[in-house]
Amino acid sequence: MVRFLGHRPSRRRVEAENRSEPEKIQDSTSQGSSKGGQDAFLSAAKTPNEDQPEYVSIAEGLLDGRTSPLLERIQEERTRRKRQYHSLTSACNTSQQQPQRKINKGDKLVDQLIQDLNETNDIPFFDIELPYELALKIFQYLSRTELGRCAQVSKAWGVLAEDEVLWFRMCQTESYHHGASVSDSPCWKSMLRDCRNSENTVRSNWKNRVGSISQLQYELGKVLCDVSSCDSYVVAGYTSGDVRLWDTLHWDSAASFLKPSPLMADVTPRPHVSHIRVNNTVAVAAYDDGCVDVWSTETGQEPVHHFQIPGRVHALALSLESPTLATAAGLDVRLDQPDERGYWRTLCQATLPKPVSLPWDSVPLVALSAGETVFLLAPEDLEPRVLHTIYGHPITCLDASASHAALGVKSCGWAMNDGGNKIHVYSLETGQSEMSVGNSAGDFSCVNLRDSPPHMLICGNKDRRVRVFDLRTGSSVTSLYAHHMGVTSVQADDWKIVSGGGEGLVCVWEMRMGAKLWEMHNRHPVRHLRFNTSTLVTANIPDEKSPRGACITDDDLTAHRRSLITPPKILIYTFRV
Repeated sequence: MVRFLGHRPSRRRVEAENRSEPEKIQDSTSQGSSKGGQDAFLSAAKTPNEDQPEYVSIAEGLLDGRTSPLLERIQEERTRRKRQYHSLTSACNTSQQQPQRKINKGDKLVDQLIQDLNETNDIPFFDIELPYELALKIFQYLSRTELGRCAQVSKAWGVLAEDEVLWFRMCQTESYHHGASVSDSPCWKSMLRDCRNSENTVRSNWKNRVGSISQLQYELGKVLCDVSSCDSYVVAGYTSGDVRLWDTLHWDSAASFLKPSPLMADVTPRPHVSHIRVNNTVAVAAYDDGCVDVWSTETGQEPVHHFQIPGRVHALALSLESPTLATAAGLDVRLDQPDERGYWRTLCQATLPKPVSLPWDSVPLVALSAGETVFLLAPEDLEPRVLHTIYGHPITCLDASASHAALGVKSCGWAMNDGGNKIHVYSLETGQSEMSVGNSAGDFSCVNLRDSPPHMLICGNKDRRVRVFDLRTGSSVTSLYAHHMGVTSVQADDWKIVSGGGEGLVCVWEMRMGAKLWEMHNRHPVRHLRFNTSTLVTANIPDEKSPRGACITDDDLTAHRRSLITPPKILIYTFRV
C-alpha cells in the first residue's frame, strides 16, 4: 500500500498547464525519445511545484497510464546478469578445452587448492604428487564404508582402497585372525566380509537357539564335584577321585583320563576332588586330603607336579595367562609357578589371620578374601597387603581383572540403612577404592569383572536379580529378574547376558532390550558357566555330594534313583553351524 502525503493536483489543471506550454511539452517529448522511457515519464510528470517528492510524480504517471520505470530497471538488471552468466560459461568452456597447466612447485598450497576446485577436470594433487606409502598412511584411518566410497573417486584411489595391508589391519582391529600375517590370505577384504557374515550368523543362532548340544558324561554313579573350562578345554572332578579332561576341538580320548600321582595310587578309598582349574597349558585338581596334582594339557596322563599341604584345600585359583597356581588351606596360602626349565617352584608363602575362602589370581598379584578382609599377595612382598577391610562386613564374592578388583560386601546392622549391600571396585595399582555400586537388600552371590566388556561389571544376587553397572558413571545399566532362586553365575559380552541360577536354569538375555531370549533347565544348581563367541559351557553340580540313598545299604534309595534319572550334567552348546 502507498500513501500520498501531499494534495494531488486535479487532472484538468494539469491539462490546462500542458496546453499553455506546448513548446515545453514538445521539447520534453523529443528529449524523452532520445534518452529513454524513464526521462520521458519524469518530464511529463513535472509539476509547477519542483519540491514535491518523486514518488508523487511516479503515482501521477501511473494514473495517466504510463509504464513504470521499475520495469525497465528490472529488465536492464536481467540483461546484465545474462551477459555475466554467458561470459562465465564461455570462460569455463575455454579452460576445459585448454591443456592442463602444470602446477609450479613454488605455488602456495592455497593457490593449488583453489585451482583444483575451479578446474573440474584437473587431477588432484593427492593422486599425482603424494607418495603411495603416505597416502596409505592416510587411508588406514578410514572405516569400511569410507574406503568403499573412496574406491569410487578415481582409479588411483581405488587401488589405495583395495590395498591388502589396509584390509589386513582392519581384520586385526576387529579381532579377526590374530597372529596371522599379510601373506596368509590373497584377499583380506573377502576374508573380513566372510568373518562378519559368520559373526552375524552366529549371533542370529544365539538369539534363536540354533545349534547343537553335546553332553560330557562320565561313568554313572560318580557324582560330579567341580568343573572348569578355558577355551576348548573342559576338566571335571568326581567323588571317586577321577579327573577327566576334554578337548572339544580334537576329542583326544587318550589324553582325557588324567592319572593321579603315584604317591596316591595305593590310597583307598580315594579322596573326593574338591577343586578343579584349567587354562591353556595346565590342569589342576585339589583333593580333600590336601594333595594337589598338576597336569599338562598337551601330554596329559601323568602329573607334572604334585604337592601336599596340611589340611583340606579351601580355595584354588589358576591364572588364565600363565601357569601360576594359588592354593589356600586353612590360614596358609602358597603361590607356585614353573621356572624357565619347567621345574615348579614355590614363589611365596603367607599366613593370614583368617581362613581364605575366595582367591583370584591376576598375575602378578593374587587377591584373597579372608572374612571381611581382602589381601593382595605378590611374590616380591614379604607379607600380604590389605586391600579392603570393614569390621563386621564379610566378603561374599570376589573377582579381579588385570587392573581392578571387584568385591561384594555384606552390610550388617546399622549399615543396612546406608543403601544395603554393595560392590566395591578397587584399583590394584593404587590400592584405593574407585567407586561403590549397588544397593541391594540381598547378598551379592557372584560378580564377573574379568570376562565383562570394557567399563562394565555384571553381578548376581540372592534376591534373584542380575545387575549390570557402568564403571565410568557408577550407574546401573540394567536389572533383570532372572531366576526363581539365587543367581549362582553370570557372564556378559557387548550384547547378551548369560546367567545361571540355583534352581538349575540357564537364561540368555539381550542386554539392550532386557528381554529373555531362551532358557534351559536342569535339576541341579548351575555352578559353572562360561561362553565365548560360538560356544557355551554349563555345569549343573549338586550341593550334596553323597546324597542319602546313594549307598546300597541305605534303607531309602529314592534320592539315589532320582540322581540316576537326572544326573549332574556338563553341556556344551555350539552355535556355529
